[in-house]
Amino acid sequence: MTDLAIPSVDLDDLASTDLARRKRAAEALRTAFAQYGLVYVFGHGIDGAKLRELYDAFRAFVARPEADKRPYARADLWFQRGWTPPNTETAVAGGGQPDFKECYFATPFDPDPMLKADYPEIYPDNVWPEPEPAGFREGTLWLGKRLHDIGLTLLRGAAVALSLPEGTFVDVCDRAAHVTRLLHYLPLSDAQVGKGILWGEEHTDFNLLTLLPGGQFYDPQGLAARKPDDASGLFLRTRATKEHPTGIKVPGRPPEGAIVAQVGQELEILTGGAFLATPHVITAPNAPRWTRAYRRPTSFTCKATRRSIRSNRSARPRRSALIGRRCSPGPTA
Repeated sequence: MTDLAIPSVDLDDLASTDLARRKRAAEALRTAFAQYGLVYVFGHGIDGAKLRELYDAFRAFVARPEADKRPYARADLWFQRGWTPPNTETAVAGGGQPDFKECYFATPFDPDPMLKADYPEIYPDNVWPEPEPAGFREGTLWLGKRLHDIGLTLLRGAAVALSLPEGTFVDVCDRAAHVTRLLHYLPLSDAQVGKGILWGEEHTDFNLLTLLPGGQFYDPQGLAARKPDDASGLFLRTRATKEHPTGIKVPGRPPEGAIVAQVGQELEILTGGAFLATPHVITAPNAPRWTRAYRRPTSFTCKATRRSIRSNRSARPRRSALIGRRCSPGPTA
């Protein structure tokens, strides 16, 4: 495992009217997304105290008996709203272990009425627990909308970085099924420690961008604490090179005050491979009864129209190929 210098960008630089300043930020974004599929973001304006309050509200819901949470487990909506029970999701579809987590899905925006009628499982209304933990709905919607704005700025910057029209990626996600979710990674028992259990197996995300504002570890007494060891948390693989055919595994820890933006499969496809959907894994601590709360908005999927959900083989490859011809990967490790 190697500790490499993952680039960072400031949103103020990406939105600057100073062309030289904006160009430098776009170049850093291109290097980050091309080599790592990941960038550290400053100038995001997310209040850390409000984020901690939201984690407290989520943990209050998680602590409820399973029978009380079960009504909000909406398998009929593909778990795209409400509670996803532990061991339901599998990051690696082909025989992977179930993810060692539970989560809560919501959307920061009211669904488009027409798309809601056509695709009710993808565009449903939010589902909120009763009674609601104090600040749960308010905090979820606040943070989801703020991260959505951050994502739009990054997508515009990504287009500029590849010398494409600024709206190239923003346009394809207009009215898309943006979702956000809170995750609770489950504690390991004494017997499970050291047995190779992962909080989330190595995988790539399916969307355009995943935004990660940071998580919080909790010790066996339920108190917020620093991570118990350097082996736990988010790790990713860089782009493969001749010298490193499987890439280099690096920790995804952001600098103090930054959040993480991560490339998904859709953005890799739309850029013809210029940007990398990074394989990443979430490892559990080598200690029992530690948990982690995490806010993971997996926003910015392509717009769900009849054309994109139902197969249109003549349209989609042409768009990807058009963008791909105008792009090339940035510097590699």
